[in-house]
Amino acid sequence: MKFIEFGIGNTWLIRTETELEDGSEYEEKGIKGPIHFQSIYIRIWIKKNVLIVDLKEGIKLKKKERNEFKFIFGITSSI
Repeated sequence: MKFIEFGIGNTWLIRTETELEDGSEYEEKGIKGPIHFQSIYIRIWIKKNVLIVDLKEGIKLKKKERNEFKFIFGITSSI
């Protein structure tokens, strides 16, 4: 799965995070193609609370261990 993200709180303003089948992941600066559109999402992370609004998966609220502030618009793509 590939996540192309735009926003504040990540390493770069625009980045691509790729998750491999073995569970490992890596991130790269900018948009890395090809893009095979799956869904669009917004992720708002305040302290340990993360609100995710995804067109495909709906609305989710998660708790995380670390404190962060992020406001991200993203596109989910298959690899």
